Amino acid sequence: MTVPAAQVMDQKGRLAGAALLALMLMGSLPIFWLGLASIGQAWMTPEYSHGPLIPLISLYLFLLGLRDRPARSHPLVRWPGVVVVVIALGIAALGNIAGIPDIVSYGLILWVAGMVLTSMGWQEGRHHLLAVFHLVFMLPLPQFLYWQLTIFLQGVSSELGTWLIRLVDIPVFLDGNVIDLGPYKLLVAEACSGLRYLFPILSFSYVMAILYRGPMWHKLLLFALAAPVCVTMNAVRIGVIGVLVNSHGIAAADGFLHLFEGWVIFAISIAILMLAALMLQRCTPEPRTLSDILDLHFDGLGQQAGRAMDMRVTPAMAAAVALGVAVSAAFLLIPRPAIDPPARAGFSIFPMTLGEWSGVQFPLDAEVTKVLGATDYINSVYRSGDRGEEVQFFSAWYASQTEGQGIHSPEVCLPGAGWEIFALAPQEVHIPNTVYDRFTLNRAIIENGLDRQLVYYWFDQRGTRVTNDFAAKLTVLRDSMTSGRTDGALVRFLTPIHSGEDIAKADARLQTFMGEVLRELPIYVPG
Repeated sequence: MTVPAAQVMDQKGRLAGAALLALMLMGSLPIFWLGLASIGQAWMTPEYSHGPLIPLISLYLFLLGLRDRPARSHPLVRWPGVVVVVIALGIAALGNIAGIPDIVSYGLILWVAGMVLTSMGWQEGRHHLLAVFHLVFMLPLPQFLYWQLTIFLQGVSSELGTWLIRLVDIPVFLDGNVIDLGPYKLLVAEACSGLRYLFPILSFSYVMAILYRGPMWHKLLLFALAAPVCVTMNAVRIGVIGVLVNSHGIAAADGFLHLFEGWVIFAISIAILMLAALMLQRCTPEPRTLSDILDLHFDGLGQQAGRAMDMRVTPAMAAAVALGVAVSAAFLLIPRPAIDPPARAGFSIFPMTLGEWSGVQFPLDAEVTKVLGATDYINSVYRSGDRGEEVQFFSAWYASQTEGQGIHSPEVCLPGAGWEIFALAPQEVHIPNTVYDRFTLNRAIIENGLDRQLVYYWFDQRGTRVTNDFAAKLTVLRDSMTSGRTDGALVRFLTPIHSGEDIAKADARLQTFMGEVLRELPIYVPG
């Protein structure tokens, strides 16, 4: 039996397309490997354990879009997709040179968007970008955003949880993130911030907004509701735990009950979003049931999966794949010079006698040390023999600030410890006879009840003093590409402001002590 020539050509086209797909995936893997490895590590943590589900949900949304939008016969404009691929590969290359996985991860999602646009053409591909951008929910947040968001959510959850406990006439006092019930104290820790619920609930509301059959403002409202619903329900969870602990003891805050309450709160948050969708529909002229307003049907998706795999070889697709292979090959073949870590002395031998000041080092708690994630640190208290004045000196040094490690700003840590920032502003100081000379630092006054303290701190970044943590991240990106170094440190000084004491006297005390420390510090924090 003779096979028609058109059928033979079609089979050859499918084989060539399959080969192109395999080359696209394998050829681009090296340039995105740093990001993929970071994503895999994040998925092992509770906050991002939902991550493996995100690509599957994105695939479902993509296939759903294919089913609802049949193939068009009009000419395809593919080259805008190639431009997006070029930008994505450039971002990934930048992330690899800097050694920052987050940059590579976002480049990966942009690359997927570019390949969709190249394969399907601009006219059709742009309708599927919402499914692609849903992949953002599988990525870990950059560390400085993670900590800022964690502390903010801890504070909000603590305040709301305490307010709920007071509603049932239980005496309670909030000290930072510690809920004091008298006989029992509950710490609203990092794990109780609600982040592990916020990410999957945001993903769910995003998907719900896409599948929702209704006006655009309904979709936007459903997505916007996710964060306040999650934060409120997490506060309810904390309040319920506080009430149970007050009635049944501290065991109510641990073990299975604690975990069970978390799952219940998560399910209630999803139910609230579903109820909101129903309520929005009741306000329309033709109200519908939940099954009608959410497109959750799976009919025909298998056929669309076959259509998605039917990739055709076009000049634009060949160019996009060749670019990925070329960038990956350059990344693998071009040697990169090894950068030795800077020579430095360990803080363990930092002098405990500095002029008239004598000090003692204090180790941090194991949990605090783990969260700090520093390569080396010093936590010490110095006292003046003549005047009995006290100053605390703390510094955390990081050999690398790229792959998950990074400095935590005191602006993040202090509120969790019960201290409130009363005033914070940059201030220029002059420390003569040191390599620091004149530089700008952060000057803060913090309060906890009637106690006040004066704090100086800055980010010491390879010879540059920076007052903003985001600016510090930018210097890491710059220096990782120019010198290969990503080390850096947080330097902090603190002294109590005594009752009736002029703050100018506390400033003078800190700056006098800093003069002694900064003569020694360059040995321990290389410039």
